Amino acid sequence: MTETTISSASGKMNDRLQALRVLLKENGLDGLIIPRSDEYLGEYVPACAERLAWISGFTGSAGLAVVLSDKAAVFSDGRYITQMDDQVDGALWERHHITEAPPRSWLARNASEKARIGYDPRIISRSALEALRSDSVTFVPTAFNLIDAAWNDRPAPPSAPAEVHPLEFAGQGSAEKRHALGAQLATNGWQAALIADCTSIAWLLNIRGTDVPHTPVVLCFAVLHSNGQVDLFVDETKITPEVRNWLGDDVNILPPEKLEESLRVLKGQTVAVDPSATPVWFSQTLEDAGATVVEAADPCALPRARKNAVEQQGARAAHLRDAVAVCRFLHWLDTHAAGSTEMELVERLRAFRAEAPEYRDDSFDTISGAAPNGAIIHYRVTPETSRRLGANTVYLVDSGAQYPDGTTDITRTVWTGPDEPPVEIRDAFSRVLKGNLLLGRTRFPVGTTGSALDVVARYALWQGGLDFDHGTGHGVGSYLSVHEGPQRISKLPNRIAFEEGMIVSNEPGYYRPGAFGIRLETLEMVRSSDVGQDGRNFLEFETLTLAPFDRRLVDPAVMGPEALDFLDSYHERVLTEVGPLLSGETKSWLVHACSPIKRK
Repeated sequence: MTETTISSASGKMNDRLQALRVLLKENGLDGLIIPRSDEYLGEYVPACAERLAWISGFTGSAGLAVVLSDKAAVFSDGRYITQMDDQVDGALWERHHITEAPPRSWLARNASEKARIGYDPRIISRSALEALRSDSVTFVPTAFNLIDAAWNDRPAPPSAPAEVHPLEFAGQGSAEKRHALGAQLATNGWQAALIADCTSIAWLLNIRGTDVPHTPVVLCFAVLHSNGQVDLFVDETKITPEVRNWLGDDVNILPPEKLEESLRVLKGQTVAVDPSATPVWFSQTLEDAGATVVEAADPCALPRARKNAVEQQGARAAHLRDAVAVCRFLHWLDTHAAGSTEMELVERLRAFRAEAPEYRDDSFDTISGAAPNGAIIHYRVTPETSRRLGANTVYLVDSGAQYPDGTTDITRTVWTGPDEPPVEIRDAFSRVLKGNLLLGRTRFPVGTTGSALDVVARYALWQGGLDFDHGTGHGVGSYLSVHEGPQRISKLPNRIAFEEGMIVSNEPGYYRPGAFGIRLETLEMVRSSDVGQDGRNFLEFETLTLAPFDRRLVDPAVMGPEALDFLDSYHERVLTEVGPLLSGETKSWLVHACSPIKRK
């Protein structure tokens, strides 16, 4: 959004802020915490829960706002700083990097002593709330959501029916999953576990839905009991007879209105609650009812991350299918895309994917960034920002798809030509590519975490004085969330070790604000390696993503012999596996795109 657009919308946004401040005063509050999350704390939220966007204009998938009687601020991470500056009116809001200027510190500086700061306990986790607390202010749970009270034209909640996720894709029955996890609860001495993550419930019950964009889940809550039974709190109109029969008698369907009553029935029981994945309201309600709350990780998270044999094969099939669409797009981009807008490129890529009958949706909003827009890490193209693809331009496209057998996520950065790319761009691209290839070829002992591997992807960049301000890799689901924990690759400490069957992205990058962005992403699946000696067991990555890297941007001197060998080997595999599925000019293009790099 341009400054002109922000200015034209300023009056409306100011009216919303003032309406909220009236509500604050009426409810005896001095401020309000507004997280991006909804009641289910997922990455994507339905239109009716876009509260942060409604009040501030910021549409990023991670962020938080604080509104006081005379000041307001929006916070997000390094992926969204440029986007936040573009979308949020600086005359109404301060805009801050959430780690460099934390909300807790901002509150301590700007809120009056002992100020009463409201929060909706149904849309913020205990962990997130504790990260904001300070001795200088008092946090007060609100009985209702103040944003909703001010939002007069709020959209209706989603109402699409749930869907069966059959065993040919799930690979393991729900009853088997439920009883295995229930037995683990019993071993720990717990009677139940509260599950608020919709992707966990979808995995546990082998159901899917369309309640939020790009992530095929049903909005619901669940209580898993130690006997393997589940209480599922969901809009009953979403449960068709087919789904009802699929769930079976051990899954008790209840309306969301029965949730508080059902939690109070757990009085005297020990209930596991994930403090980072569950709204704090649940712990507060259980404790008020006399239950013992144990803070523990979502019991579904690790089993969900360890893809079974059927899911692993599904991932391979989904990525090969996706590779055909991506290669067709890259060929079209190379030969016919001149003058196209970023939005037109998004639609063209979606059209190629949609030709596959298995295609269900994109797995996230495609990042389609030419020249300076590519430097916005999580750029979302709009009619106002959509640039035309010109000559001698760096173009970054980060996209993915949802198929019943797997979820994909791939980023490629290309040079439009016709001239040779500048030396500095080839240097940066080659360092990013080298990091991707070296990480994808890394073997590591069992017990290794993603934080131990992060430096592999950054090493070549660091040697050139470059770096990137985002994680190197996130977990990916099986026809579920494209951003799935608990595994990740990041500078930040992480105690979750890699295990066979886990899928993680490998996406180093480099971004020069106002000029260009480079990111290269493949998905990697963890598998056993035979290199271990002296009784040590090792793991390695199987690269799932199959699409060529732009050879025009490769500097052989920066890459070095080993990385060039890795690149040629990868391209040979792409040609071998994807080539037979292409024909005509597209296949000829792929042959050239995958040809060996000349050594100097």
